[in-house]
Amino acid sequence: MMLTDNDVPAWWRGLGLPGLVDLHTHFLPERMLRRVWAHFDEIEPLIGQAWPIQYRDDQQSRLATIRRLGVRRFTALSYAHRPGMAASLTDFSLGLAAENADCVPSATFYPEEGVLDQVQSALDRGARVFKIHAQIGAFDLREPVLDPVWGLLADAGIPVVIHVGSGPVSRPGITGPDKLAGVLARHPLLTAVVAHLGAPEYGEFLDLAERYPWVHLDTTMAFTSFFEQLAPFDPALLPRLADLPDRVVLGSDFPNIPYPYAHQLESLERLRDREPRLDDNWLRAVCWYNGLRLIGE
Repeated sequence: MMLTDNDVPAWWRGLGLPGLVDLHTHFLPERMLRRVWAHFDEIEPLIGQAWPIQYRDDQQSRLATIRRLGVRRFTALSYAHRPGMAASLTDFSLGLAAENADCVPSATFYPEEGVLDQVQSALDRGARVFKIHAQIGAFDLREPVLDPVWGLLADAGIPVVIHVGSGPVSRPGITGPDKLAGVLARHPLLTAVVAHLGAPEYGEFLDLAERYPWVHLDTTMAFTSFFEQLAPFDPALLPRLADLPDRVVLGSDFPNIPYPYAHQLESLERLRDREPRLDDNWLRAVCWYNGLRLIGE
């Protein structure tokens, strides 16, 4: 029996949770969001399948939906794809959090002149999570201008959700685990949250999580029927995932997903059929406790 969005509150109550903490959700300025959706509308030739946006609604409707699902803490992740964008995106995200107490104060940055001051300003204004998208931004995480930024965020203990895996479309020289490995070699205490479990380089990003104590992996789209066609997760890696119960956090990519939100949760629950240690205790950690520990109360 398939889980529906209407079933989600009963699902997390069945785990004994007060709700969900989702570390990978997107709220963007309306004009930018429309461009993002247009990109997904045209992505089929690149990935071999359509990507129909499930929650193509106005902002207030999307806020109502995520609250109806029982997501108690969510992010307003944004990402710049060229210089001069990051500061205004951070202003938007922090403004949304100021108006909505359940929205985690979120920020972004880009390798450009003044980036360290921008990140410090965001921290001074209460940012508790950052997001960058190396693939879309077309930059190497190891760019020298970013080195002091990584040091600042590592010292502050602030999580950074990083899309640096090569899925859904590889970008040679930009994506791949070696880019994050280079950053971590210099800043081993950075709280890096690898988006999409690092798809498709799942094993290599698990290596980094096993090596560095503050590397986390988010579940965004992983194990869903949609993503299993694009970047299937090797079942042989599931025991290693179970060995890191405190390092996996719930992510969804809401609202930019091509299936109901419930399917992400259902896909995680079904993992126990292949690895028994990915049980209710694991789900409780992933869907609530790990995310809350990273972003605070």
